[in-house]
Amino acid sequence: MSSLPVWALLLVFAGAAGAIWVAGVQLSNSVDVLDERLHLGSAIGGTILLAIATNLPEIAITASAALQHAIGVAVGNILGGIAIQTVVLVVLDAFGVQEKRPLTYQAASLTLVLEAVLVIAVLVVTVMGTQLPSHLYYARMTPSALLILVLWLLGLMILSRAQRGLPWHESGEAPDSQQPPKGHSQQTKEKAAGSTRRAALIFGAGAVVTLVAGVVLERSGDQIAGHIGLSGVLFGATVLAAATSLPELSTGLTSAKMGDYQLAISDIFGGNAFLPVLFVVADLLNGRAVLPFAHDTDIYLTALGALLTSIYAVGLILRPSRNHARMGWDSVTVLLLYALGIAGLVALAQG
Repeated sequence: MSSLPVWALLLVFAGAAGAIWVAGVQLSNSVDVLDERLHLGSAIGGTILLAIATNLPEIAITASAALQHAIGVAVGNILGGIAIQTVVLVVLDAFGVQEKRPLTYQAASLTLVLEAVLVIAVLVVTVMGTQLPSHLYYARMTPSALLILVLWLLGLMILSRAQRGLPWHESGEAPDSQQPPKGHSQQTKEKAAGSTRRAALIFGAGAVVTLVAGVVLERSGDQIAGHIGLSGVLFGATVLAAATSLPELSTGLTSAKMGDYQLAISDIFGGNAFLPVLFVVADLLNGRAVLPFAHDTDIYLTALGALLTSIYAVGLILRPSRNHARMGWDSVTVLLLYALGIAGLVALAQG
C-alpha cells in the first residue's frame, strides 16, 4: 500500500471500516442466536464468543504484528483501544437510550459493577507486567500474560455465579432499572432468525470479513499516519482505535435500542476485559515476551482505560437520574476525561 496516494488510502481505510461495521452487526446477531440455540450461557460461552467476535479486528492486527515481530504495534493495538471502547458507552448513552433517564440509571446492576472491577483488575496486572524483565518467560509464555488469562477466566466464573443471583436485595438489581431481564434482546433476535446452520454460516462469514478488514485497516492506517505526519501512537489511539471499535458500537446500539441496556454495557466491559488476553496470542506468535516492551504511551492509555471504567462503575452505583446534553453526569465526565487524556497523550508523545 506504500505506493498508493493519500486519497486512495483514505478510501481503502473507509471501505475496511464500513466492512467491519456491517460484519459487526451480523456477528452480533448471529452470536445472540447461537448463544440461545446452543445454550452457551451469557456469562461464559456467550461472553467468550461475543468478546472474540467484536474484537476480531484487534485479533487480526495483533496476530499480523506479532508474526512480523512488530512488537510496538501489537502492544499498542491491544492497549490503545480500551479507552475509546469505553467511550462507546457515551455514544450509547446519548443516542441509544430510549427513556428519559441515563444509561447507567437504566442498567444499574451489581453484576455490571463486578464486570467493571474485572476490567480494572486485568488492566492493573497488565501495567504490572510491563515492569517485568523481558527474559522472564517459559514455553513462549510470560508470567504476566498467563496471569491475565487466569484472572480473566476466574472473573468469568465469578460473573457466572453472580448472574445466578447475589446475596443482595433483588439479587443486586435496582428495583426500577430495565424491566425485561438482561439478554431479552437475544431471545427476540433468536425468534426472528432462521436455522442454526444459517446463523453459524453468517458468523463464519462475518468473522472472515472482519479479520481481513482488520488487517487492511492496520496497513492502510499506518500509511495514512505516515503521509499526514501524524504520530503512529496518536493515530492508533484515536482514528484506528475508533475504527476497530465499530463492532462494539454496532452491537451496543442494537442492544440499547431494544431496551437491553445491561447487555449493552456488559458487551463493552466484556470486550475490554478480553483484550489484554491477546498478549497470550502475541507471546506465542512472536516467540518472545511482548508486554515488557510497552511504551510509556501504552501504559498511559491503559491507565486511562481503567480510569474511565471506574467512572462508569461509580455511575452504576450512584445511578444519575438527570440528563446533561442527553447524557448522565458519568458519561459527560468520561467524555471530558478522555479529551483531557488525549491532550496528555499528545504531550507525552511529543516529549
